[in-house]
Amino acid sequence: MKLYALREFAGAPLSARFGIVVVAAYLFAAFFAPALAPYGETEIVGGAYEEWGGEFSLGTDNLGRDMLTRMIYGARNTVGLAFLITALAFFVGAFVGLFAAVLGGWADQIIGRIVDAVMAIPPLILALLVLSVIGTSLPSLVGVIALIDATRVFRLARATAMDVVVMDYVEAARLRGENVGWIVRREVLPNILPPLIAEFGLRFIFVFLFISALSFLGLGLQPPTADWGGMVRENSTLISYGDATPLLPAVAISLLTVAVNFIVDWMLHRASGLKGK
Repeated sequence: MKLYALREFAGAPLSARFGIVVVAAYLFAAFFAPALAPYGETEIVGGAYEEWGGEFSLGTDNLGRDMLTRMIYGARNTVGLAFLITALAFFVGAFVGLFAAVLGGWADQIIGRIVDAVMAIPPLILALLVLSVIGTSLPSLVGVIALIDATRVFRLARATAMDVVVMDYVEAARLRGENVGWIVRREVLPNILPPLIAEFGLRFIFVFLFISALSFLGLGLQPPTADWGGMVRENSTLISYGDATPLLPAVAISLLTVAVNFIVDWMLHRASGLKGK
């Protein structure tokens, strides 16, 4: 297994290898944040907006917390939450989309019209509206973003599954008396996995950026939790003085976005069956 992974890595294009290394570095920081961070996540260790260097390699934020520590914990909080929401959105969206495609008829029509109604509202506006009403607790944040993103997953899962359910082997399974669950699990899902896996990476990026945007607006992860979007907002006043500190979390967000897109492009290229790099 390790040799296979090494061969795949060595055979990947440079952009994909770069993406894999970056994502691995982020995951390492997320898993080992307490060991890597020099201070506690919410610990005030100095004065506000101290300069880079010396005791604080990346300076301090508006409350005197170490920026390097906040950046490391931000990887755990932001990336971990984005992965959780994306996984939940995929479970709900793909499950409903597959069953809608297999069942067809009135069930497909009703679910499709509900999804259309949700998708007609811009996601950020919908999230801001709902979170303003129900509050910005962590369960609310996870539930709202997951349901909004599940509509996009539903569309992809249903569209790809519709191309499969008309195949002869699916019809043969129906004639044998196989139930809907068996057909979805054994006949449809294995044939649409490549686009779903690639879409998972893209959805993760959208969710990741969505959480950062909400945090920047004050409705995402709440203080004192370290979050890259919130850190940009908290230190944005330094931009007026030519200080690059607020750009650190923004660069971290952009770098992860580019890295995951590189990996997704490579996966889509492999799934297409093309030989060139």
